[in-house]
Amino acid sequence: MKLLMLGGTEFVGRAVTEAALARGWQVTVFHRGRHAAPEGAAVLHGERGEVGPEGLAALRAGEWDAVVDTWSGAPSAVRDAARLLAGRVGRYAYVSSRSVYAYPAAYGLDEDGPLVTGSADATDAEDYAAAKRGGELAALEAFGERALLVRAGLILGPYENIGRLPWWLGRIARGGPVLAPGPREMALQYIDVRDLAEWTLDALEAGLGGAYNLVSEVGHGTMGELLESCVEVTGSDAELRWTAPEDVLAAGVEPWTELPVWLAPGELRDAMYGADVSRALATGLRCRPVAETVADTWAWLRSIGGVAPQRPDRPAVGLAEAKEAAVLR
Repeated sequence: MKLLMLGGTEFVGRAVTEAALARGWQVTVFHRGRHAAPEGAAVLHGERGEVGPEGLAALRAGEWDAVVDTWSGAPSAVRDAARLLAGRVGRYAYVSSRSVYAYPAAYGLDEDGPLVTGSADATDAEDYAAAKRGGELAALEAFGERALLVRAGLILGPYENIGRLPWWLGRIARGGPVLAPGPREMALQYIDVRDLAEWTLDALEAGLGGAYNLVSEVGHGTMGELLESCVEVTGSDAELRWTAPEDVLAAGVEPWTELPVWLAPGELRDAMYGADVSRALATGLRCRPVAETVADTWAWLRSIGGVAPQRPDRPAVGLAEAKEAAVLR
């Protein structure tokens, strides 16, 4: 297989590139050149977004079996790339998001649920859900049934540049009493970035198209398993102090941002951690244990000096030490 990776140097794009190279695929990475591409990939440089179609000059020649696009900015960038490549690429995989479902997404919602409104021609990404839906529409407009829409949920694993699991690992590595938001048995629904990469490549090779919710089954891991795995792999003396959701909220602590991954009971948690993933499971999705995701993310963090990269377009996450200490008094 000849794969064109739009991006390919950070988090999801890097995981896809490395997985494809490991299969012996010929991979071309198209990116800005700010980070090194994985060894073994051919490289093309360009710019997407505000510069418009002229930034894609390096893609005006060449043919590929498939393209993977992780773009999360303005949909018009997906539109320009998809239109340019439509006659020279077999299939187009767009890494979208379950945010495209109209909020609140009902617990157990499958891929046929109601969607937000988006436009392939939109030139801004202020509304993340609308931007992702616009990206989907752009891929569908150019590729039709050859478009694969990978609707990911929470993504964890090595190379994470959002900061969620890296923050928990860093906090627990410091040791001492740790505010652990309960309940401990709260079911999570996420996907390891490498499992996302493998399924996406399998799907492209099999010629799949259409939309797929791509996260684990509900309860593949729990909040307790996630944090206890962090304690184990870091070898710290951290003491997890499980705290009831109502007490966490009463203390003014923000779910998801100050306490990454965690959500209090309610419609947001149902929407985020309640997807029907039977379609993806039926097409071969396999998810590794949460302990493996945590251990490998910790190993990666240590290999780069303990500080994870941070996407400039995403706010930093995590709870301030003083605020945590006040809650634990």
